[in-house]
Amino acid sequence: MASGRSGRSGGFGESGEDIEVRDPVSAPDAEGKARRTTRRFPLFTRDTARPEGGGRAAPRDAPAPARQWPVLAVLALVGLGLLLTALDLFRVGILLVGLALLAGGVLRWLLPDVGMLAVRSRFTDIVTYGVLGLAIALLALMVQPDPLLVIPFLKDTLHFTVSS
Repeated sequence: MASGRSGRSGGFGESGEDIEVRDPVSAPDAEGKARRTTRRFPLFTRDTARPEGGGRAAPRDAPAPARQWPVLAVLALVGLGLLLTALDLFRVGILLVGLALLAGGVLRWLLPDVGMLAVRSRFTDIVTYGVLGLAIALLALMVQPDPLLVIPFLKDTLHFTVSS
C-alpha cells in the first residue's frame, strides 16, 4: 500500500478509525522535490520564513554586532535620545528618537539586507518606521512651552473640543 495515514479523521459521523489518503503531494521542499504529506498541520514548526531583506547585513564570518549594524545604529540613536530626555533635554531627545525611526525606514528602503531591522515586508516596515518617526518628530517640535512648530488648525480644534 503506497498511501500515507493521516490518523484520526474526526469527520462527520465517522467512527474515529484511520482513513487512507491516496498519494497527497505537497509543494516542492527546499531541495526542489515534492514530498508526500497529508493536509494536517505539523506538530512542530521546523522553519519560518524570514522577512524580505532579513538576511545578515554583513558576511557570516563578521562578528555579531557587525552583522546587525542597522538595528544597532537605530537602537543607539534611540538610546541616546532617551538619555538626553532623562537629562532634561526633552525636545532634543524625543526629536532624536523620531529621527532614529526615520533613519530606520531609510535604511530599510535602501539596503538589501538589514538583519533584525526587517520585521515584516519591506513596504510595511518602511511605512511603519516612517509614520511613527514623523509623528514623534512632529510632536517633539510642537511640545509646550515655546513650540518650534505651530499648526493653527490644531489650536482651533483643541479650543473647539475643550470649553472653559
